[in-house]
Amino acid sequence: MTKAELIAKIASNLGLEKNEVLATVEDFMEEVKNSLSEGENVYLRGFGSFIVKKRAEKTGRNISKNVTIKIPAHSIPSFKPAKIFVEDVKNNN
Repeated sequence: MTKAELIAKIASNLGLEKNEVLATVEDFMEEVKNSLSEGENVYLRGFGSFIVKKRAEKTGRNISKNVTIKIPAHSIPSFKPAKIFVEDVKNNN
């Protein structure tokens, strides 16, 4: 499902204009990105958590140049689904 399909489905379910739903979805995604950029996790009960994971510094290899490189410690965004979400997906397959 694409973002456009999601917006169309929500708009038809709620009887709202697509532009209103688009603005809401865009604002939601922007707030999640801003929170994660500031190091804050976002918890949505019954759905899941958008969390920031920290990756430790490690040694990597550039295969084309055959050189060892250091990959610095960094943070990455991650999504962890809620147990009820996982169970619903398991039971529907």
